[in-house]
Amino acid sequence: MVKPLAPTTPGATLAPGPVLRVRGLAKRFAARRSLRDVLRGRRGEPVYAVRGLEWELAAGECFGILGPNGAGKTTLLKMLATLVVPDAGDVQVAGVDLRRDPAAVRRLVAPVFGEERGLYWRLSARENLALFAALYGVAPREARGRQEELLRLVDLAGTGNRMVGTFSSGMKQRLLIARALLARPRVLLLDEPTRSLDPVSAREFRGFLRREVAHWNDCAVVIATHSGDEAFDVCDRVAVMHAGRFVAAGPAAALGRALAPERYALWTSAPAHGVWQQLVASERVASLQRTASVEDGWTRLDLTLPDGMNGAAALLETAAACGAPVARLERIPVTIAEIIEHAVARAGAEHVAPDSAERAAAIVVDAAVSGRLGLDQPRGGRVGRGAVA
Repeated sequence: MVKPLAPTTPGATLAPGPVLRVRGLAKRFAARRSLRDVLRGRRGEPVYAVRGLEWELAAGECFGILGPNGAGKTTLLKMLATLVVPDAGDVQVAGVDLRRDPAAVRRLVAPVFGEERGLYWRLSARENLALFAALYGVAPREARGRQEELLRLVDLAGTGNRMVGTFSSGMKQRLLIARALLARPRVLLLDEPTRSLDPVSAREFRGFLRREVAHWNDCAVVIATHSGDEAFDVCDRVAVMHAGRFVAAGPAAALGRALAPERYALWTSAPAHGVWQQLVASERVASLQRTASVEDGWTRLDLTLPDGMNGAAALLETAAACGAPVARLERIPVTIAEIIEHAVARAGAEHVAPDSAERAAAIVVDAAVSGRLGLDQPRGGRVGRGAVA
């Protein structure tokens, strides 16, 4: 079994035990059938949205869920929010069992799935918060103080009396977070929270999540996202979800280094120099592509280096010895699309032709930073707290 991955929040002091614990969580839906299949009585195979998921989350931790559309991300969030009933498995939030006491879990978990139905646009921000405080059962005296506290927290105190319909998308998103925090939840669930925001508003919102929600309120944040900025800048850990399972997990940067090849951009004024093909022939450079980018007579070459930083140092040494001018060499950041693509491809290869039914793939990365990154096992992925490898 893959060793659980410990939370990696820098300098964080975590409460004893995880705030969220998931064991064997599964959900399946009946397959859609055509009219012909219905008339002939053909049922079809059920479709698993989530299968055998195991996962732990610490207080104050930001956790990102990546994956293609249809991977099961939204279904997972809805099960955690008690909006969808699991078929199997156990979920505990701050020690409360979701199956036995869903009402108590709803007081501990706050979902934010979008702005369309989350706010009343003809009411002011204060009136929205007062309404939802009453719906959440917050005492009126406490609700008034909490309302002003949250408006200051989300930087809307000066616009609290404005009608929400006049707000920008960023302001509405911050008000949704304030609404979700009214009942002081232990876990905040976000489904693509910045998809409707402009780049500046999205950057401010990401900083707000890290600084105010996770750090100061000690609230665990789960984000289903396609945004590389959210995965790299906000999340302490991410998991790639595919076909209802976590097929890879760890800090986004570490996953990128472990899953995707080391690609570099090299700028040279001698792109036709023979040293480049010699490096490819000697397999010190796995691939080389000349791009159309030219800057002040310097041409960009994109390289894949099997040995990473060591290979980059050796390449520069060889280029200098052969008289090939190099202006700069820089690593090309791995994108979220590449992380998802490589994780899904690796999981597919493991599923089709495993060496043993009991074998689970594991990627070992820098132990001092991110411990062990677990790839999916045939019975579901496990992402949890534990000692760093």
